Amino acid sequence: MPRTQKLLLVENVESLGIVGDIVSVRNGYARNFLLPRALATKPSDELIQQLQGKRAEAQKMLAEQRSQREGLSQKLQGVEIKLVRSCNDQGILYAAITQQDVANELNAGGYAVKPRDVRINQVMKRIDSYEVHIKLDSDLDASVKVHVQADRKLDLHRDDHAAPAAASEHAASEAPAADGESKGEKKSKKGDKPAKGDAAPEAKAEKAEKADKGENKFGGKAEKKDDAKHEKKADKGEKKSKKG
Repeated sequence: MPRTQKLLLVENVESLGIVGDIVSVRNGYARNFLLPRALATKPSDELIQQLQGKRAEAQKMLAEQRSQREGLSQKLQGVEIKLVRSCNDQGILYAAITQQDVANELNAGGYAVKPRDVRINQVMKRIDSYEVHIKLDSDLDASVKVHVQADRKLDLHRDDHAAPAAASEHAASEAPAADGESKGEKKSKKGDKPAKGDAAPEAKAEKAEKADKGENKFGGKAEKKDDAKHEKKADKGEKKSKKG
Protein backbone atom coordinates (compact mmCIF):
# COMPACT_ATOMS: atom_id res chain seq x y z
CA MET A 1 0.00 0.00 0.00
CA PRO A 2 1.48 3.40 -0.97
CA ARG A 3 2.28 5.80 1.83
CA THR A 4 1.27 8.90 -0.13
CA GLN A 5 -1.70 9.96 -2.20
CA LYS A 6 -2.58 12.76 -4.59
CA LEU A 7 -5.26 15.28 -3.64
CA LEU A 8 -6.77 18.38 -5.21
CA LEU A 9 -6.66 21.44 -2.96
CA VAL A 10 -10.00 23.24 -2.79
CA GLU A 11 -8.60 25.89 -0.42
CA ASN A 12 -5.27 27.58 0.06
CA VAL A 13 -3.08 25.61 2.45
CA GLU A 14 -0.06 27.40 3.80
CA SER A 15 3.28 25.76 3.01
CA LEU A 16 1.51 23.30 0.72
CA GLY A 17 -0.23 25.10 -2.18
CA ILE A 18 -3.17 27.16 -3.39
CA VAL A 19 -6.62 26.17 -4.51
CA GLY A 20 -6.58 24.10 -7.71
CA ASP A 21 -3.13 22.57 -7.02
CA ILE A 22 -2.77 18.81 -7.15
CA VAL A 23 -0.42 17.82 -4.36
CA SER A 24 1.12 14.57 -3.11
CA VAL A 25 0.77 14.15 0.65
CA ARG A 26 1.17 11.40 3.20
CA ASN A 27 -1.83 9.28 3.98
CA GLY A 28 -1.88 10.30 7.63
CA TYR A 29 -1.76 14.03 6.80
CA ALA A 30 -4.59 13.61 4.31
CA ARG A 31 -6.70 11.46 6.59
CA ASN A 32 -6.20 13.49 9.80
CA PHE A 33 -5.99 17.06 8.52
CA LEU A 34 -6.83 17.84 4.89
CA LEU A 35 -9.88 15.65 4.28
CA PRO A 36 -11.68 16.25 7.63
CA ARG A 37 -11.37 20.05 7.16
CA ALA A 38 -12.53 19.92 3.53
CA LEU A 39 -9.29 21.49 2.36
CA ALA A 40 -8.68 18.83 -0.31
CA THR A 41 -10.47 16.09 -2.18
CA LYS A 42 -9.89 13.40 -4.78
CA PRO A 43 -8.87 15.10 -8.03
CA SER A 44 -11.11 15.06 -11.07
CA ASP A 45 -11.24 17.05 -14.33
CA GLU A 46 -14.67 18.44 -13.48
CA LEU A 47 -13.53 19.81 -10.10
CA ILE A 48 -10.39 21.29 -11.63
CA GLN A 49 -12.54 23.23 -14.12
CA GLN A 50 -14.87 24.44 -11.37
CA LEU A 51 -11.94 25.76 -9.32
CA GLN A 52 -10.36 27.79 -12.17
CA GLY A 53 -11.95 31.10 -11.12
CA LYS A 54 -11.10 30.59 -7.47
CA ARG A 55 -7.54 29.68 -8.41
CA ALA A 56 -7.11 32.90 -10.42
CA GLU A 57 -8.13 34.93 -7.37
CA ALA A 58 -5.67 33.00 -5.21
CA GLN A 59 -2.84 33.68 -7.67
CA LYS A 60 -3.65 37.39 -7.66
CA MET A 61 -3.62 37.39 -3.87
CA LEU A 62 -0.24 35.62 -3.86
CA ALA A 63 1.20 38.25 -6.20
CA GLU A 64 0.04 41.01 -3.86
CA GLN A 65 1.53 39.19 -0.87
CA ARG A 66 4.79 38.81 -2.70
CA SER A 67 4.91 42.50 -3.46
CA GLN A 68 4.16 43.36 0.18
CA ARG A 69 6.86 41.01 1.43
CA GLU A 70 9.43 42.49 -0.91
CA GLY A 71 8.63 45.98 0.37
CA LEU A 72 8.70 44.78 3.99
CA SER A 73 12.04 43.06 3.46
CA GLN A 74 13.55 46.33 2.24
CA LYS A 75 12.09 48.27 5.17
CA LEU A 76 13.42 45.77 7.69
CA GLN A 77 17.02 46.10 6.55
CA GLY A 78 18.97 47.84 9.32
CA VAL A 79 16.01 48.08 11.72
CA GLU A 80 16.90 48.04 15.43
CA ILE A 81 14.51 47.20 18.23
CA LYS A 82 14.85 47.25 22.00
CA LEU A 83 13.58 44.61 24.41
CA VAL A 84 13.63 45.39 28.15
CA ARG A 85 13.74 42.31 30.34
CA SER A 86 14.38 41.31 33.98
CA CYS A 87 17.74 39.75 34.75
CA ASN A 88 20.15 38.99 37.59
CA ASP A 89 23.19 41.05 38.60
CA GLN A 90 25.33 39.29 35.97
CA GLY A 91 22.97 40.28 33.15
CA ILE A 92 21.47 36.83 32.62
CA LEU A 93 17.77 36.93 31.74
CA TYR A 94 15.24 34.98 33.74
CA ALA A 95 13.58 33.95 30.45
CA ALA A 96 15.13 33.73 26.99
CA ILE A 97 13.96 35.94 24.12
CA THR A 98 11.60 34.05 21.77
CA GLN A 99 10.41 34.44 18.19
CA GLN A 100 7.10 35.73 19.53
CA ASP A 101 8.89 38.46 21.51
CA VAL A 102 10.73 39.72 18.43
CA ALA A 103 7.65 39.52 16.21
CA ASN A 104 5.52 41.41 18.75
CA GLU A 105 8.06 44.24 18.98
CA LEU A 106 8.36 44.48 15.19
CA ASN A 107 4.59 44.55 14.80
CA ALA A 108 4.42 47.31 17.40
CA GLY A 109 6.81 49.28 15.18
CA GLY A 110 4.60 48.80 12.11
CA TYR A 111 6.34 45.78 10.57
CA ALA A 112 3.90 42.93 9.85
CA VAL A 113 6.10 40.01 10.81
CA LYS A 114 4.85 36.61 11.93
CA PRO A 115 6.65 34.60 14.64
CA ARG A 116 7.50 31.84 12.16
CA ASP A 117 9.29 34.42 9.98
CA VAL A 118 11.76 35.15 12.81
CA ARG A 119 14.97 33.09 12.70
CA ILE A 120 16.89 33.05 15.99
CA ASN A 121 20.23 31.29 15.50
CA GLN A 122 21.44 31.49 19.11
CA VAL A 123 20.05 31.50 22.62
CA MET A 124 19.20 35.07 23.60
CA LYS A 125 19.42 34.97 27.38
CA ARG A 126 21.88 37.75 28.23
CA ILE A 127 21.90 41.53 28.21
CA ASP A 128 23.48 42.08 24.81
CA SER A 129 22.85 42.94 21.15
CA TYR A 130 21.92 40.23 18.63
CA GLU A 131 21.53 39.84 14.88
CA VAL A 132 18.19 38.24 13.99
CA HIS A 133 17.08 37.22 10.49
CA ILE A 134 13.55 37.69 9.21
CA LYS A 135 12.76 35.09 6.54
CA LEU A 136 9.72 36.41 4.65
CA ASP A 137 10.10 34.04 1.70
CA SER A 138 12.58 31.53 0.33
CA ASP A 139 14.53 34.35 -1.31
CA LEU A 140 13.55 37.27 0.96
CA ASP A 141 15.73 37.63 4.04
CA ALA A 142 16.18 40.75 6.18
CA SER A 143 18.50 41.30 9.15
CA VAL A 144 17.46 43.30 12.22
CA LYS A 145 19.36 44.27 15.37
CA VAL A 146 17.81 43.32 18.70
CA HIS A 147 19.12 45.16 21.77
CA VAL A 148 18.24 43.30 24.96
CA GLN A 149 18.41 45.69 27.90
CA ALA A 150 17.93 45.28 31.64
CA ASP A 151 14.96 46.73 33.48
CA ARG A 152 17.36 48.31 35.97
CA LYS A 153 20.85 49.75 36.03
CA LEU A 154 23.65 47.20 36.05
CA ASP A 155 27.39 47.69 36.53
CA LEU A 156 28.60 44.76 34.46
CA HIS A 157 31.94 46.37 33.56
CA ARG A 158 32.87 46.77 37.22
CA ASP A 159 32.21 43.09 37.87
CA ASP A 160 34.29 42.11 34.83
CA HIS A 161 37.35 44.09 36.03
CA ALA A 162 36.95 43.44 39.75
CA ALA A 163 37.83 39.76 39.59
CA PRO A 164 41.11 40.16 37.63
CA ALA A 165 42.16 43.09 39.84
CA ALA A 166 41.46 41.15 43.02
CA ALA A 167 43.32 38.15 41.66
CA SER A 168 46.36 40.27 40.77
CA GLU A 169 46.38 41.93 44.21
CA HIS A 170 46.12 38.56 45.90
CA ALA A 171 48.98 37.18 43.80
CA ALA A 172 51.10 40.27 44.49
CA SER A 173 50.55 40.01 48.25
CA GLU A 174 51.48 36.33 48.36
CA ALA A 175 54.38 36.36 45.91
CA PRO A 176 56.96 38.26 48.10
CA ALA A 177 56.18 36.13 51.11
CA ALA A 178 56.67 32.97 49.13
CA ASP A 179 59.90 34.28 47.63
CA GLY A 180 61.13 35.42 51.04
CA GLU A 181 60.43 32.05 52.54
CA SER A 182 62.15 30.19 49.76
CA LYS A 183 65.17 32.49 49.89
CA GLY A 184 65.32 32.21 53.71
CA GLU A 185 65.16 28.45 53.48
CA LYS A 186 67.96 28.42 50.93
CA LYS A 187 70.12 30.70 53.09
CA SER A 188 69.53 28.57 56.20
CA LYS A 189 70.47 25.46 54.24
CA LYS A 190 73.61 27.16 52.98
CA GLY A 191 74.42 28.31 56.53
CA ASP A 192 74.19 24.75 57.78
CA LYS A 193 76.78 23.58 55.27
CA PRO A 194 80.45 24.21 56.35
CA ALA A 195 82.71 26.28 54.14
CA LYS A 196 85.17 24.50 51.89
CA GLY A 197 88.19 25.80 53.84
CA ASP A 198 86.72 24.74 57.16
CA ALA A 199 85.31 21.49 55.91
CA ALA A 200 84.83 18.90 58.66
CA PRO A 201 86.96 20.45 61.48
CA GLU A 202 85.79 17.76 63.90
CA ALA A 203 86.81 15.04 61.48
CA LYS A 204 90.24 16.60 61.15
CA ALA A 205 90.65 16.73 64.92
CA GLU A 206 89.65 13.09 65.19
CA LYS A 207 92.19 12.14 62.53
CA ALA A 208 94.95 14.08 64.29
CA GLU A 209 94.10 12.44 67.60
CA LYS A 210 94.15 9.00 65.99
CA ALA A 211 97.49 9.81 64.39
CA ASP A 212 98.91 10.83 67.78
CA LYS A 213 97.62 7.65 69.34
CA GLY A 214 99.20 5.66 66.55
CA GLU A 215 102.55 7.42 67.03
CA ASN A 216 102.43 6.87 70.76
CA LYS A 217 101.49 3.28 70.24
CA PHE A 218 104.26 2.53 67.81
CA GLY A 219 106.70 4.80 69.66
CA GLY A 220 106.02 3.05 72.95
CA LYS A 221 106.65 -0.31 71.39
CA ALA A 222 109.94 0.89 69.92
CA GLU A 223 111.09 2.28 73.27
CA LYS A 224 110.23 -0.98 75.00
CA LYS A 225 112.27 -2.93 72.45
CA ASP A 226 115.26 -0.60 72.90
CA ASP A 227 115.06 -0.96 76.69
CA ALA A 228 115.00 -4.72 76.39
CA LYS A 229 118.04 -4.68 74.14
CA HIS A 230 119.99 -2.48 76.58
CA GLU A 231 119.05 -4.71 79.48
CA LYS A 232 120.26 -7.77 77.59
CA LYS A 233 123.55 -6.06 76.73
CA ALA A 234 124.01 -4.99 80.34
CA ASP A 235 123.41 -8.54 81.55
CA LYS A 236 125.97 -9.87 79.09
CA GLY A 237 128.53 -7.27 80.25
CA GLU A 238 128.00 -8.21 83.87
CA LYS A 239 128.40 -11.88 83.06
CA LYS A 240 131.67 -11.18 81.15
CA SER A 241 133.05 -9.12 84.05
CA LYS A 242 132.19 -11.88 86.46
CA LYS A 243 133.98 -14.39 84.31
CA GLY A 244 137.08 -12.25 84.04
